[in-house]
Amino acid sequence: MPNKILINGNFLCRSLTGIERFAFEICHCLDELLSQEDSNNFELSILVPANAKIMPDYKNISVIPALALKSFPRWDLFYFPKICKRFHATPLNFSNTAPLGKKCGYAFLHDIYAADCPGDFISFKDRLIRAYSCFHYKNIAKNAKKIFTVSEFSKNQIQKAYNIEESRISVIPNGWDHFKSIKEDEKIFENFPVLTQKPFFFTLGSLQKRKNLKWISEYAKNHPDQIFAISGKTIGGMKSTEIGDLSALKNVVLLGYVSDGEVKALMKKCRAFIFPSYYEGFGIPPLEALSVGAQIIVANSASLPEIYKKSAHYISWDSTNCDLNDILKEQVGDSAAVLSEYTYENAAKRLFKILKEGSK
Repeated sequence: MPNKILINGNFLCRSLTGIERFAFEICHCLDELLSQEDSNNFELSILVPANAKIMPDYKNISVIPALALKSFPRWDLFYFPKICKRFHATPLNFSNTAPLGKKCGYAFLHDIYAADCPGDFISFKDRLIRAYSCFHYKNIAKNAKKIFTVSEFSKNQIQKAYNIEESRISVIPNGWDHFKSIKEDEKIFENFPVLTQKPFFFTLGSLQKRKNLKWISEYAKNHPDQIFAISGKTIGGMKSTEIGDLSALKNVVLLGYVSDGEVKALMKKCRAFIFPSYYEGFGIPPLEALSVGAQIIVANSASLPEIYKKSAHYISWDSTNCDLNDILKEQVGDSAAVLSEYTYENAAKRLFKILKEGSK
């Protein structure tokens, strides 16, 4: 009898940031692999919450709609494990959350930001988010059949924090290949014509503290001749405190939310894509920028040197004592090796192999 794996579809209810993008793309690739690979020993299904933004259309992954219950938090703790039990299926969780105890199944911990950076969680709402996140980190670390994460950096952090055995955790990295199908949208330049008048640096990400907008705020203040375009969306209560400072600077353009097509257009036209984050489990946007030929400037922190190697220019996340124009004069390596290594297709093949082995 085939071993059944039920995917937790909670990622379908949220905005498409890094974790949700990863889950969406990996599921698409897994669906394709089920057509190509021997999968007689296991079956894949996905349970979709009632408030999902889209209903996925797969050829080989069975889609099971949950007509009543909406996602978070009762979904992960009660409803999803109940349906797994009904179908005699092992859970596969992509979103840093999972059912409790031995019902946990396979689970991704993309990073343990809330545990590693407690000082970033200041307000009451922040602390609630941190407590809930750390609750799930510990549950997954203790109970998951297999833990997946997206970089060696995150793997090491998880192992140190929760004393995880090497055999229980595997790296399944992110990719950029979704960017191939996105058509660039240059309407963004009609809305912000200043970006056509002078070279600009572009940054993208959720407007969280770890994205380190403080670096850009301090640097832009000291370099009024250089233009910065910043896009992104606030996540939860963890908004960067530098938004107000940035909005007061004449050489900073706050774009708000921009579409994927607009992001692609901005990346292709920018002087360089800048990513000064001090904590990243992986960091997808610089990979997208490399894929369209942009130069990238990233912080020398967390997973970023591991992922981008010699394809990036590096800055210190805690010092603005530099000149970006001078940094861009330095030679960097070819991006081809990085782009060929980190694809969702490669990641899905790694995951597929582990799921097959676990089903034997």
